[in-house]
Amino acid sequence: MFWRKLNKNIDKLNQKLEEKNLEEMLYLLGNRREIFWRNFWAGVSRGVGIGIGVTIITAILIIFLKKIVTLNIPIIGRYIADIVDIVENNRY
Repeated sequence: MFWRKLNKNIDKLNQKLEEKNLEEMLYLLGNRREIFWRNFWAGVSRGVGIGIGVTIITAILIIFLKKIVTLNIPIIGRYIADIVDIVENNRY
């Protein structure tokens, strides 16, 4: 009983995987111009998203470092102050 049910489920899973692979192959053999533009815009949107994300994370990090400098921790504060000065003075 258990083995029959297991084999049946494995067969269903195998069939689903084969269907997905067939669908993927048909997509690759489809309209090449459509595939090109879809992938092009996906890459552009990823690039813009990464750029915005890095900018936001860097800004948050600089704000956090400025707050640490205001705490006047003797050794760490000096190094962080130097880093903040370098970042703020190298604006383009």
